[in-house]
Amino acid sequence: MLMGSYDDEAEFNGFVQGRWSGLVRTAYLLTGNQHDAEDLAQSALTKVYASWRRVRATGNPDAYVRRILVNTNIDRFRKRRPTEYPTDELPEPSGPHPADAGAQAEQRHVLFAALATLPARQRAVVVLRYWEDLSEAQVAAALGCSVGTVKSQGARGLAKLRTHPGLTDLSTPATTDYRSEVLT
Repeated sequence: MLMGSYDDEAEFNGFVQGRWSGLVRTAYLLTGNQHDAEDLAQSALTKVYASWRRVRATGNPDAYVRRILVNTNIDRFRKRRPTEYPTDELPEPSGPHPADAGAQAEQRHVLFAALATLPARQRAVVVLRYWEDLSEAQVAAALGCSVGTVKSQGARGLAKLRTHPGLTDLSTPATTDYRSEVLT
């Protein structure tokens, strides 16, 4: 069912404008690729658009969209295996950067590469729990699983990230807040 009124359309457009950058950031953490992230966010919003009245009626459209985002990402792997694989090589950045931008880009690259090594479900839990700062119950609702599954998948994901060789160098006091320094 498509939207029926101009007010619904305007409200949905406002929702998209307010959430687009956050959705793309979350999608990037799930996919590891900017283009795939934008495609994923657009696919999720297309699904939301088709049922906006119902989504709005839930009272929490953000949680609904996050769940669609995660499920759509997981579906990508069910349909086909990825043909792109993360590498240790970063492309040369374009344009001028502040003096410390190179170090931050390196840290981001290492973190994203480490995230890319996690299975889709563990990556989804780690991204939603620690990047989106959702509670275990909210992550469980978004993924359609139990809180125990969120805890176990989160623990396994974090354990794997802790053993990633590139992340051990990032654990200095100046860079422990990855969310604010590395991922922004």
